[in-house]
Amino acid sequence: MQSYGEVAVEQMAREGAVVVFSVSTCCMCHAVKRLFCGMGVHPTVYELDHHPRGPDIHRALTGLLLSSSASASASSIGDGGNASLLPVVFIGGKLVGAMDSVMASHINGTLVPLLKEAGALWL
Repeated sequence: MQSYGEVAVEQMAREGAVVVFSVSTCCMCHAVKRLFCGMGVHPTVYELDHHPRGPDIHRALTGLLLSSSASASASSIGDGGNASLLPVVFIGGKLVGAMDSVMASHINGTLVPLLKEAGALWL
């Protein structure tokens, strides 16, 4: 049986072409949101520190990243996982990963095709 957080993440990840799970005071979260906005993409953003079930959703995201190869940082979350985990990004309902995965995709040129395929970017 899935937890509330797992069900919520599945539903929320499908609510926009680009979905960012964030914390309002996190500089890396701010940077990834600015990256998307600078590209002309307007992500759906969930600020977990303002969400009533934020801790449940955060736990579900942690489990998802740890069980996925989508983020290189998943293996290095360690004891201070909260800071290194967020932001978590979904594009087209699929997990891209944390900041390192998004930036790697941007640098290697695979981010724009993902955004186009999801209908988040028209060039």
